[in-house]
This record gives sequence, structure tokens and C-alpha cells, in this order.
Amino acid sequence: MEDIRKIVAANIAALRKNAGYTQLTLAEKLQYSDKAVSKWESGASMPDAGVLLAIASLFGVTVDYLLREDHTDAQALSAVPGGRGHKHRIIALLSVALVWLIATAVFVFLTFSPVEGPLWLSFVWAVPVSFVVALVFNSVWGIPRRNYFYISLLMWTLLGAVYLTCLPQNLWLLFVIGVPGQIIILLWAGMQKKPKNP
Repeated sequence: MEDIRKIVAANIAALRKNAGYTQLTLAEKLQYSDKAVSKWESGASMPDAGVLLAIASLFGVTVDYLLREDHTDAQALSAVPGGRGHKHRIIALLSVALVWLIATAVFVFLTFSPVEGPLWLSFVWAVPVSFVVALVFNSVWGIPRRNYFYISLLMWTLLGAVYLTCLPQNLWLLFVIGVPGQIIILLWAGMQKKPKNP
């Protein structure tokens, strides 16, 4: 049992480093404490089967990969850089880029149409839409605690977009709405439970 614990510890540490994660980042992704990850990587304790499955899924390897010492070159290469996590980041960034492509297309289309008004607003509204996309992808694949950061940015950029759209009316009081909104977000984040220890 001691040998398997050392093998799993070495494999988790290697996968984490190849992905460029800190122990804290890995802990947040798995919703455990960084102390738990440190214990796993030192061999002081071993993650249970469910956690091994989550680690394997995160890095795009099998549980068998985590339990074995001798990996073929193909197996080792498939585990870098960050397995599925790397692909997930690229998909999220592509989606945000698509938002800006649509904003640019709207801007160009409106330039050739008889529509009057500030055409640059298509780019202003692309900012909160980008944060909606980032929030969705972070909710599915990212670190859950980052959602509060994205929600805050979404709220403030949405208020800013409404303000800039209604600029002639000078609705600066809209930003006062953001103050209690931000307090609610901070309190909501504070209510979330602490990460689990093994």
C-alpha cells in the first residue's frame, strides 16, 4: 500500500506541474483544501476513488494512469499540458472571441446602414456579454469561487453599458445600484462552505 501511495503522489504532482497549476489551484478545482492536495502529493494520505476519478478526468488521463508507475511516452504526452483543462480554456477563449467577432460584424453592418447613433455601442455591449460567456464556462469547467468575480464584473459592465447607451440622459445614479449588488455578491461568496479535508 505504501508503494501505491507513493506512485499516486508522484503522478498527481507531475500532472499538476505539467498543467501549470499550484496546489491551491488544483485544490479549488477539486473543491478540497490545498492541505489535502499537499498530503496526497507527499504520500501522507491517498485520495479516495471518487477524487482519483475527478483528478483523472481533470487531466484527461485514466485512473489506471494515476495508479501505475511505468507510463508509455504516448500516455505521458497525452497528459500534458493540463489534459482537458487546456482544451476547456481554449474553447472558452474561442467563445469570447466569437462574441467580439459578432460585435465587430454588427458594427460594420451598421456602418453601411442608415441607422444613426453611436455605432461603437456594439463593442460596449460585447463586454458584459463576454463576462456572461466567461461565467458560463467557469461554472461548467472552472474554479467555482471565481464565479463571484465574474458576476461582479458582469454587474458593473452591464451598468456601464446601460449608462453609455443612455448617455444623453446622464443616468450616473445607475452605479448606485451596483453598491448593494456588490455587497450581496460578497456576502453570498462568504456563505459558501469551506473546502473539504480528506
